[in-house]
Amino acid sequence: MLITKDMSIGDIVDQYPETVSVFISHGLGCIGCAIAQFETLEEGAMAHGIDVEALLKDLNKSLEK
Repeated sequence: MLITKDMSIGDIVDQYPETVSVFISHGLGCIGCAIAQFETLEEGAMAHGIDVEALLKDLNKSLEK
C-alpha cells in the first residue's frame, strides 16, 4: 500500500496526480484548497462524511494501473 490515511491530501495529489479522479468520484473535490496541504486523508474524509477505508482502497487501486 503506497497511500496511507495519515498522509496529507496535498502530498498524495503531488506524488500521485492520477488519484485526482478518485478523490472527485468520492465527493472530495477540494483537493486543491489550502487545507488539503495539511489535512490528512483520514481527516478530510471524516470532515466530508466519506468512508476513509473505501477511499483508501480506491486510491491505492488507481496506482496499480
